[in-house]
Amino acid sequence: MRWNGQLLGDGSAEAGSGVRALPGLEGYGRTVTTPEFEGITFHEVLCKSALNKLPESSAMPFTWTINPYRGCTHACTYCFARSSHEYLEFDAGGDFDSQIVVKTNLVSVLKKELRRASWRGDPVALGTNTDPYQRAEGRYRLMPGVIGALAGAGSPISILTKGTLLRRDLPLLVTAATTVPVQLSVSLALLDPLLQQSLEPGAPKPAARLDLIRAVADAGFDCHVMVAPVVPYLTDDTASLRALFEALADAGATTASVMALNLTGRYRDWFLGWLSENHPMLVRRYRQLYGATGRVSAEYRAHLRERVAPMLEEYGLLRLEDPYGSPPQRAARTPRVHGSAAPDLQESLF
Repeated sequence: MRWNGQLLGDGSAEAGSGVRALPGLEGYGRTVTTPEFEGITFHEVLCKSALNKLPESSAMPFTWTINPYRGCTHACTYCFARSSHEYLEFDAGGDFDSQIVVKTNLVSVLKKELRRASWRGDPVALGTNTDPYQRAEGRYRLMPGVIGALAGAGSPISILTKGTLLRRDLPLLVTAATTVPVQLSVSLALLDPLLQQSLEPGAPKPAARLDLIRAVADAGFDCHVMVAPVVPYLTDDTASLRALFEALADAGATTASVMALNLTGRYRDWFLGWLSENHPMLVRRYRQLYGATGRVSAEYRAHLRERVAPMLEEYGLLRLEDPYGSPPQRAARTPRVHGSAAPDLQESLF
C-alpha cells in the first residue's frame, strides 16, 4: 500500500482523499512522508476508541491497554505484533516497519472515555503491542496527553518501552506518580551492538537504553527490565547473560523478567527469513527447538530458568514474573528530577 501525495509546507507529503478507511478506524486525516523519517509513511487516522479492553480469556494480567501507534519503526525482527498489521491490510514484514498508523485524535477520545460514569480508574498498560515511544512519538507527542488524562482519572499507569523518548516525559510521570501508581519498564535483552542492530535495526542501542534505565532510577522510580526475548543460540550463553545482568544492576534496574523467544504467529516467517539470511546454520536447530507449535520447548525454558535464577540473585535483581503486575514491595523512593522541580500537576497534566 503506497500513495503519492502533494508537498506540504513543512516538507511533508500528503494524500488523504479517496482512500478507504482502515478496519476499526473512522478514516484518514492524511498520509504523510517527511525527510526526517526517510522510508517511513505515516497514516494519520481518527480512532473510534482509545481504550482497548482485553477479553476475559486473555492471559494478560491487565484489562485495559492503549496503543497510540500501529506498526513500529523499531523494526524488531521477532516482534509478535507484526501479525496485527495484517488486520489493517498491510503486510507483517516491511509494512510493519515503515507504514505507521497514528491515532491523531487519541487524547481527546481518551478523555471522553475516562469521563464516563462507568470508568472506575482501572490500571492501563502501554507498550503491550507496539512501542508508544517509538520515533513517531517525537513528531506527534501523544504520550504527554495520555499520561495526563490517565493520572487525572485516577488510573494507574504501566509503560513498557525500548524508546529513549521516555526520558522526555519523566517529569510528567514523576508528577503523575504523586496521584496514581506508575510502573516503568525498559526492554533490553542483549548488549552486543552489532547483533542488536541486526535484530532491532530501528531501536535505540543498548548503551542508550542503559542510560534510560539510569534516568528512570534517578527520577525515583523502580525500573523493571524485560530481558526479552532471549534468542536461542545467539543471546542465551551464560557469559552474555551475566554481562547483561551486571550492566542492568549497575544502571539501577531493580527487577527483571527473562523470557525466551516464541514464534507462534505470522511473524515466525519474518524472523526465520532473517535467521536464514544471517545465521543459516541455525535454521535446522530452530525447527527442532520450536517444532510445529512455534513455542520454544519446555526443556529449553526450564534450562534457561535454572541458569538465570542464580544470576539475578547474584546481581540483586528481584525476579518479577509478571512485568505488568505490581512490583515486589520495596522501601519507598522519592521521585526526583535533576535540574528542575516536578512540573505543576494542573498545568502539565490536564
